[in-house]
Amino acid sequence: MRTTIVVCFLALVAFAAARPEKYTDRFDNVNVQEVLSNRRLLSAYILCALDKGKCTNEGRELKSHIKDALENNCENCTDKQRRGARTVIAHLINHEKGFWADLTAKYDPEHKYVVKYEQELTEIKKE
Repeated sequence: MRTTIVVCFLALVAFAAARPEKYTDRFDNVNVQEVLSNRRLLSAYILCALDKGKCTNEGRELKSHIKDALENNCENCTDKQRRGARTVIAHLINHEKGFWADLTAKYDPEHKYVVKYEQELTEIKKE
């Protein structure tokens, strides 16, 4: 009986360790539209992500997940983060081409993610 309990416990621990965790939703209340409409705020977040400026707690959290989110199609993002990412990408592609180029150069220098998500990016650009 003890062996069964131990095996079940170990299986539960292994399952919990193997399932991907979502990124923290602690900053999901950030108003993305407000940031995008305020050039000073947007610049601060972009400069943080590019390691060219100071970072707020929100900026550090965002920056720590950019590469992983690109690599796994935002698999660990909350729904709100996924929607926010689409909104931000659309804004950068359509209104901030310089920032978009800088971020792409830093986080996707080989353009493998831009190519991977080309269809989605094209759809976003049309929004």
